[in-house]
Amino acid sequence: MSGDIQQVVLASNNKGKLNELQHLLGSLNIKMLPQKQMGVSEVAETGLSFVENAIIKARHASRITGLPAIADDSGLEVDALDGAPGIYSARYAGEQASDAENIEKLLRELATVSTQQRTARFQCLLVFLKHANDPTPLICQGTWEGLILEEPRGEHGFGYDPLFFVPSEHCSAAELPAGIKNELSHRAKAMAYLLRELKK
Repeated sequence: MSGDIQQVVLASNNKGKLNELQHLLGSLNIKMLPQKQMGVSEVAETGLSFVENAIIKARHASRITGLPAIADDSGLEVDALDGAPGIYSARYAGEQASDAENIEKLLRELATVSTQQRTARFQCLLVFLKHANDPTPLICQGTWEGLILEEPRGEHGFGYDPLFFVPSEHCSAAELPAGIKNELSHRAKAMAYLLRELKK
């Protein structure tokens, strides 16, 4: 993908994701437009996996705008909770739950779980569609391994970042500078894969 700047719709209204993805896409001639700016409504995420939900969102945004679309579906998998909250990460404590409410519920669920058993990972599935009926969507997965803390730490990031301990950095994801997070995170890994493919 080269030459003129190409417009791509981002099938998300999440400002945190938008900021991270815009930063990571800086090296390509892509102008990313949030779906809200393009008049795209949110669509029901009826899939049973991250990749299904990402494809649903991307097809919906591409169909309405006529543009290529990028969609991200991501979440936190906690081993002691059999992978929960998983695809329900954003609405773990309810459909309109805040980050703080989701964090509170996760801490309650893990109240009796020892530190060693609090293994978890962030998963990110990024999907790129050339058009709404693209039969071979580009699917990029990124995984970030860590542990769940017993209380929130840090002021940066969003979602479960204050609870997600990154062993290699000896701090939570919410304590990482944005530049470091954008090198290590699940979304950064998925985006690096996407960038490699789009540059071909």
